[in-house]
Amino acid sequence: MSDIQEQQAEQQLNIELSEEMADGTYANLAIITHSFAEFVIDFVNVMPNVPKAKVKSRIVMTPQHSKRLMKALIDNVKRFEAQYGVIKDQEQTAMPFNFGSPTAQA
Repeated sequence: MSDIQEQQAEQQLNIELSEEMADGTYANLAIITHSFAEFVIDFVNVMPNVPKAKVKSRIVMTPQHSKRLMKALIDNVKRFEAQYGVIKDQEQTAMPFNFGSPTAQA
């Protein structure tokens, strides 16, 4: 085995995905807040005509990891659109509620 192949073998990361996690969790709203040290992304499933919604998942990241995620999303959206066509933005609907945090982007 060459030195390069040995380095690649050492750098492999095995990631386990449980059955429960593999099912995923649907969300149609992301609320993003941040401090100087971290970004917090709350994934929410908002149902029409239901005035209350629960956070389904919360991810906390460093600013550096958040920027990497942003770049990965941009890259993946570009590849998706190259294969399937442009993703059309839907009309934005006003949220009739306030979460008591800074204005979020989804």
